[in-house]
Amino acid sequence: MNFDMDIFMDALWRLSPGYLTEHLQLVIIPMAIAILISLPAGIIITRPGYRRHSGRVMAFFNAGQTIPPLAVIAIFFPFLGLGYGPAILALTIYALLPIARNTIAAIHSVPEDVKEAAMGMGMTPREVLFSVELPLSVPAIMTGIKTSAVLTVSTAVLAALVGGKGMGAVIFSGINFFRPELILAGTIYIGIMAIVIERMISVIEWMIVPAHIR
Repeated sequence: MNFDMDIFMDALWRLSPGYLTEHLQLVIIPMAIAILISLPAGIIITRPGYRRHSGRVMAFFNAGQTIPPLAVIAIFFPFLGLGYGPAILALTIYALLPIARNTIAAIHSVPEDVKEAAMGMGMTPREVLFSVELPLSVPAIMTGIKTSAVLTVSTAVLAALVGGKGMGAVIFSGINFFRPELILAGTIYIGIMAIVIERMISVIEWMIVPAHIR
C-alpha cells in the first residue's frame, strides 16, 4: 500500500473533525451514564447493610467487561437496531467495571481508625461517608474514571461496525480500501482524544481533591 500525503492531510484536516465530534459523543454519553450507575452502586455496597450484595453486583460489572462489546450489540440488536443506540449501550456496560471497582477499593482503603475518630467526634455514618471517606477516596475513584474513559475512547472505534460512526468509520474505511492514510489519521485523533480526556479528568480531580490530600 502506497502512502499518499494528500489523502492523509485531507483526512486529517477536512474529513476527521466531523467524525471526531461523533466519536466524542460515543465517549461522553456512555461515560456519563456509567458514572451515574457505578459510582452510587460502588458507594452503596460498601455500606454495612448492603455488603452482602457486593458479590452479585460486582459479578454483573465483571460480566460487562468479559462480554465483548460486539456481542452486547448483537444481543440487543433485535430491540435497538443499528446505530448509536446499541453502540452507546455496549460502551456503557463496558465502562462500568473500572469505576465501580476503584470506588469500592478506595472506600475500603480508608483506615478504620480515621473513621472511628470521626465517629468519636460525634459524626453520623452519613457524615463520615461524605466528610471523611469520599474525600479521601477521590484520587482512586478518579483513577477508575480515567481508566474507563481511555478504554471507552479506544473501544468506541467498534461502533462504526454497527453504524455508530465516529473515528472508527475513518479507520475501517482505511482498512476496507487499503488506505493507510485514513488509518493513521483516525489513530492520531483517537490518541490525542484519549490524552486530552485523561488530562481534563486530572484537572477536575485536582479541583475537587482537598488541598491537604493533594
